[in-house]
Amino acid sequence: MVEEAPVRTSRDKPRVKDYMTRDVVTVSPGDAVVDVAERIADSHAHSGFPVCDGRRVEGFVSARDLLLAEDRAQIFTVMTDDIIVAHPEMKITDAARVILRSGIQRLPVVDDAGNLAGIISNADVIRSQIERATPEKVGKLQRTLESIHGADAAQERRTVELSTLTPTQTKVYTDELEGRTYELEHGLAEPLVVIDNAGELLLADGHHRVKAAARLEIDEMDAYVIVLDRRVELGMAETAREADLESIADIEEVDYAHHPLVETTTRLQDHE
Repeated sequence: MVEEAPVRTSRDKPRVKDYMTRDVVTVSPGDAVVDVAERIADSHAHSGFPVCDGRRVEGFVSARDLLLAEDRAQIFTVMTDDIIVAHPEMKITDAARVILRSGIQRLPVVDDAGNLAGIISNADVIRSQIERATPEKVGKLQRTLESIHGADAAQERRTVELSTLTPTQTKVYTDELEGRTYELEHGLAEPLVVIDNAGELLLADGHHRVKAAARLEIDEMDAYVIVLDRRVELGMAETAREADLESIADIEEVDYAHHPLVETTTRLQDHE
């Protein structure tokens, strides 16, 4: 059976490399505290720097690290050497979870060789999230459904009752629900993406949003609805049946486990 494409495939989901800043200002382990402190004081954009030996990431130094240090002390004596770093291929949504859970504002991005590839900030994550569901992306899903199943489809914008939706995703992450809840409370949530398959309403995109809505006792939401002209056998419907997904209540809410593309500098050194 050929599986229809979701709104975004795993291949084209935004990655850290798509939003990170590549031209990163760094300092060296042997730099003097007084010199780095002056660079921070003279900068409006930096409250700290990655510490690199060449391009290899050794740690991170912040203004707080410098407060009680001697002026002529070297940075390697005061820097934080066990920092969280991400990989360029990490999904931007997973990087957002790490930033949210850790409380940090900037996440150094390190390649397989341990070299600095860039830096991803909470502002970069916010920028990526503004670009999610659009009519163009919904149109791409519509055309894919038409091509694979030979059915005609139309696109509508309507309000849907959440109790009528069949989920197609088995789990959502607790920390991302906080962001979706905030969006709903402030009228910032984007529409859901729903497939109307002869009256069966399949939720294609927006599982975190509907779980957040359930928290807030919201009964209906705005949606892009792709209406098929006849009933077809959709792979996502089969997935829902196999996972016993019948309603929003069946979507499991899980805490975020350690991501395989998140590392710390000390663990990177242990791998050598």
